[in-house]
Amino acid sequence: MTPLGAKIRELRAKRGVSLKEMAGALSVSSAYLSALEHGKRGKPTWFLVQRIITYFNVIWDEAEEIQRLAELSDPKVTIDTAGMDPRATELSNQLAAKIGGLSPESLAHLLHQLRVVAAKDGI
Repeated sequence: MTPLGAKIRELRAKRGVSLKEMAGALSVSSAYLSALEHGKRGKPTWFLVQRIITYFNVIWDEAEEIQRLAELSDPKVTIDTAGMDPRATELSNQLAAKIGGLSPESLAHLLHQLRVVAAKDGI
């Protein structure tokens, strides 16, 4: 599941909206919306993200959060480490090889650590 997919599912659950109801309102198929939630589809278009925001009628902060999550929700990422420190390539390959076996707690920890060191490095 992608970050956007988790947010959509959360909003649907809070409002008691079925996948089929939401898909119909957005003029997409239930299969597509399900695949989007489960990370089987790539990042949605800007237009669809705007329709999702409108559908849920969320406040400005939550709309920005949905847009941010959409940007972070590409389930098929490619990392080009050409010209970088060799450790960048090693890190990318280790992550690709092991990410599927990490627990939710370990994923949260690694994500936090990455944010901390990125902020320290001014990224």
